[in-house]
Amino acid sequence: MTTASPCEPLLAALHALLGERMSTSEAMRAHHGHDESCHADALPDAVVWPHSTAEVSAIACLCSQHGVPMVPYGAGSSVEGHTLAIHGGICIDLSQMNRIVAIHEADLTATVEAGVTRMQLNRELRHSGLFFPIDPGADATLGGMSATRASGTNAVRYGTMRENVLALTAVLASGEVVHTGTRARKSSAGYDLTRLLVGSEGTLAIITEVTVRLYGMPDAMSAAVVNFDSVTGAVDTVIQSIQCGIPLARAEMLDALTMQAVNRHSRTDYPERPTLFLEFHGTADSVAEQAAMVGELAAANGGGGFAWATRDEERNKLWQARHNAYFAGLQLQPGSRCVATDVCVPISRLSECIEATYADLRHEGMQAPLFGHVGDGNFHLMLLVQPGDEAAMAQAKAVNHRLIQRAQGMEGTCTGEHGIGIGKQPYLAAEAGTHGIAMMRAIKLALDPAQLLNPGKIFSY
Repeated sequence: MTTASPCEPLLAALHALLGERMSTSEAMRAHHGHDESCHADALPDAVVWPHSTAEVSAIACLCSQHGVPMVPYGAGSSVEGHTLAIHGGICIDLSQMNRIVAIHEADLTATVEAGVTRMQLNRELRHSGLFFPIDPGADATLGGMSATRASGTNAVRYGTMRENVLALTAVLASGEVVHTGTRARKSSAGYDLTRLLVGSEGTLAIITEVTVRLYGMPDAMSAAVVNFDSVTGAVDTVIQSIQCGIPLARAEMLDALTMQAVNRHSRTDYPERPTLFLEFHGTADSVAEQAAMVGELAAANGGGGFAWATRDEERNKLWQARHNAYFAGLQLQPGSRCVATDVCVPISRLSECIEATYADLRHEGMQAPLFGHVGDGNFHLMLLVQPGDEAAMAQAKAVNHRLIQRAQGMEGTCTGEHGIGIGKQPYLAAEAGTHGIAMMRAIKLALDPAQLLNPGKIFSY
């Protein structure tokens, strides 16, 4: 695997192509060599800002000719080290490729450049009666969300990026441009190259355009916050709601410690108990019916204190508090970094997995905020570590290791939405198996034989 640094001829060629949209300054390299993870910073040798697929193609051609790694970059919000240039090379920042190419309202699709963020797209759609539902919390780019197969709070109703990306334009390591998929709602034409690239974490191609599904804005939307005596009661309410066929739009669980952090950070006054954040979409009558049914289930599971939000500003405030849970959790130990976890298990095993995780934390004498997208069996444990505290880091990694083994033992996965990146590589082999890893390597080498695209991510070569 090459670890070549850019040579002067390559840097000169990139400057000739891009002018001031190429930088080797320490500040820019440092900014792009850092993410939200606990992994050590790793700076690229240079950063470039293309404005078109043609420019990305030209950059890839030059890097390929000189044997220099390329690291795609979106908003820098990853938590598994996806954008860290661990082998140096050129960081390709796609944030200035932020044009909305087309919105086809009648077909419920939109085509955007990779640097368009989810909030930017929804602002453009606000007068159309349509919206894009995938909401990972951070205002991530659509290219980055595709590359990491992101999901988030709406996944229980609308699915993940895997279900909502119809077509892609991408640039291979050689500089060749490929177009996968169409705007048709389904296809049986050959290998599903779109799904191959969605979730590939920039290791197979650089995504430059994305065509996504849109959805009609519901006639009525209602959100609720309800607290419980126990985490098990909260989780069981969601599971029973799904089993009863209630079409929850969002179902988020925050434990008592997370609610304490949220109250401090967002200046809210929610009860500091295990809490569900719920949302219902549909007609006014159906939303009322869904809410009543969930209310009955919640009451039977020790839930009470329903607080409702029906106006947009109320709902937005409620969900902003939920989205701030990660940053709120960090403030429980100011200056700390987070060993992020995001296991996902079959929903029937979710309560069991969470309770076993709490038992492990008690055994270790640790406290850690726990929250997650319980409607699809995905939850996060925030293991907070002060930089330089090697003993605490080792303890956090050991807890995470046991959590992942626990989830995989329940026929779950080591990552429900963050991706593999650097941090989850040791667990991918157990999940995919020897032959599965061999197949992945074969695909990687077929598309990127010199291993220049985001090298060192997903698995070692």
